This record gives sequence, structure tokens and C-alpha cells, in this order.
Amino acid sequence: QVQLVESGGGLVQPGGSLRLSCAASGSIFSIFSIYDMGWYRQAPGKQRELVARITSAGTTNYADSVKGRFTISRDNAKKTVYLQMNSLELKDTAVYYCNARLQNQNVWGQGTQVTVSS
Repeated sequence: QVQLVESGGGLVQPGGSLRLSCAASGSIFSIFSIYDMGWYRQAPGKQRELVARITSAGTTNYADSVKGRFTISRDNAKKTVYLQMNSLELKDTAVYYCNARLQNQNVWGQGTQVTVSS
């Protein structure tokens, strides 16, 4: 079964930190390293938006709203991608989704809730 499983979400105060993880499993991920991986988020009433992406070559890019606060990384041996989120703000509250992309393959995780609240 092909899947991406996110973990690490939760409730945090403004200024706090969380680290999200996304573990890939299934036959199509036998060579995980060739996939471009991304984190997206969707807040209530808003469209899903890209947060950060890391290519198979390790190139990263970020949404302007998270630059300098979030860091995406990957461990190909563990078939896992991470999102380190620091200095969290109320506006970061959303469901965060992991995404794997390769040519015509586009796989999504089920999402993990991140709530920033005082």
C-alpha cells in the first residue's frame, strides 16, 4: 500500500516550535530519493498552499511567509521528510500535508493538524 504518513502536529504557543515528519511506504517509494517532496498547508476557509519543497537534488524553496522560520529536510535512507517549524505564529495554524511528486505521480498524506494558540 502506497502511503505518506505525517506526524508531529499538535498545539503550540506563539513563538514555539514543532517538527513534522512524513514517512513514505509502498512499492513506488522503493527509490525514495528520486521524489520531489513538499509540505503544504490548508487553513479553514482557505486554499491549500505550498509551504516548502525539497527536490531530489536537495534544492529547497519556501513560501515567503515561512522563510527564515521553517526548514525542510529529508533522510532518504529513512524515506522521511521533515519540516522544522520555529517561531510559530497564529497564522501558521492549519492542516499540514505531505506531498510526493515524480513525473505523473502525485501522492498526498492524510494531513496533521498544527494549532498555534495562546
